[in-house]
Amino acid sequence: MSYHRPGPDTATVASVSPGPLHDLRVLDLSTVVAGPKCAAYLADFGADVIKVERPDTGDSLRNMAWRDPRDGTGLWWKIVNRNKRVIALDLKDDDDRAVLLDLVSDANVLVENFRPGTLERLGIGPDVLLASNARLVITRVTGFGQTGPYRNRPGFATIAEAMSGLSAISGEPGGQPLLPPIALTDEVTGLAAALATMVALHSGVGQVVDVSLLESMFQMMGPLLSLYRLTGEMQERLGAGLPYTVPRGTYRCSDGRWVAVSASADSVADRVTQLLGVAHDPRFATFQGRMANRRALEDIMIGYCAGRTQAEVMEAFMSAEAAIGPVMDMADISADAHYAARGAIVDLDGTPMQGLIAHLGATPGVLRWSGRALDADGADVRANGWNDRTGPRSDSPPI
Repeated sequence: MSYHRPGPDTATVASVSPGPLHDLRVLDLSTVVAGPKCAAYLADFGADVIKVERPDTGDSLRNMAWRDPRDGTGLWWKIVNRNKRVIALDLKDDDDRAVLLDLVSDANVLVENFRPGTLERLGIGPDVLLASNARLVITRVTGFGQTGPYRNRPGFATIAEAMSGLSAISGEPGGQPLLPPIALTDEVTGLAAALATMVALHSGVGQVVDVSLLESMFQMMGPLLSLYRLTGEMQERLGAGLPYTVPRGTYRCSDGRWVAVSASADSVADRVTQLLGVAHDPRFATFQGRMANRRALEDIMIGYCAGRTQAEVMEAFMSAEAAIGPVMDMADISADAHYAARGAIVDLDGTPMQGLIAHLGATPGVLRWSGRALDADGADVRANGWNDRTGPRSDSPPI
């Protein structure tokens, strides 16, 4: 199996483009996914990110889930903490805390996701940090935020997915509420925290950025809260369906493969109903009509796909310029020409992973190295602080 990286390789890109955030200095004290992903997005676009870990165990993400069969390193770790330098500091130790505060004095951002009050108990709360560096942006990522009655509860993505409304609308009609089979809330919160951090930096004012898993996922609920508050109506569980888009879902073809179809615009719905042979049926002429006659139209769609192979359904829909896509697993994605052409899969230090989340034409991001060994850059950071911008040295411990 081959993995593709179009254009210049990582070394070439790094030599010509330091990244648009190359003058940004970020301390990442966070663990697991949401906070570290915030720092990772900044690192991908050139920020000098120093990851701070406990000396004894490091970030628990190092040992979570699947490992690289070549070296035993956690795959989550390699991806989420790529492009970061790493140092082990015991924040309860006076000398190590002094090292951290020295780094803070010249940093632009500090990211942390301890429970509310933990930084304060360690003697490095926002008042201390801002006294050391008045322009510092302190991004705090927690389950429920720094305020409110739930602030001290343990918060994980699963809990946010349950409490944000997502789980209540996920699953089959009448079935159990379901949770996404990926770290969805952590990933969304990482993006939200990176955006909020950049907004705070743009303000030019040192401040605390308060980001929560719960509210990040709640933002994804669109108008469902408005609908309930104004009408009392709540969206029900519809499997792969949406109440306002019919047909919409995944459909099994005659060869056992699946397609996903959406008719979220009237023009697309017109093309779909023409393909299905029901273009002149008044029941399906409007959004409201299709919603009211959901079961009838879904049954027609199911029958259409069941009588044709995936390739036949795909060809018919694409010829009609109707929205469709094959349901793809990781094997399909690994071999897909579009993913390859976009550089969506890269090979970093021998580990295949997602590429940059966005493509900047003039100032692209750069993938330099994957997540590194515990305290791999500790000696350099202690000796040189922010002065060493060359990244991992050839003689430093490999991952």
